[in-house]
Amino acid sequence: MSRMSVFNSPLLLGFEHFEQILDRASKASAEGYPPYNIEQIGENALRITLAVAGFSMDDLNVSVEDNQLVVRGRLEDGDGNENRVYLYRGIASRQFQRSFVLAEGIEVKSAAMDNGLLYIELERIVAEPEVRTIKIESGPSGSTGKSPKTIDVKPD
Repeated sequence: MSRMSVFNSPLLLGFEHFEQILDRASKASAEGYPPYNIEQIGENALRITLAVAGFSMDDLNVSVEDNQLVVRGRLEDGDGNENRVYLYRGIASRQFQRSFVLAEGIEVKSAAMDNGLLYIELERIVAEPEVRTIKIESGPSGSTGKSPKTIDVKPD
């Protein structure tokens, strides 16, 4: 089944290109919502700030799936606004999903909300290099009478 649009009119033949441009623009604007910042707040600490005005903490969900941080926002329809008649509605109130790929060693520490901004604190875990000593013994046919030697192995 084909979808109906304004550009399906026979009077607008040849203007299909404009329909494609409008479709791309609407998808691009949806991908930019909600706006966010990523900032470094310490040597091993990052903060993601999302502008989620109009959402309560119950409307938001922050989760880590595989190596992705996923933030979802969904406004409940049953908030008593069924009887409202808007003369102009300019405040965005749509659901969203924003994903961030987490690099190796990045962990989500906390999430907090203040004045319509959602703050997600991230920390880079730096692993200490592990040094271990491996004992070298003589082979199965070797009875040279020498004592075993050790070699220190250091990771890169």
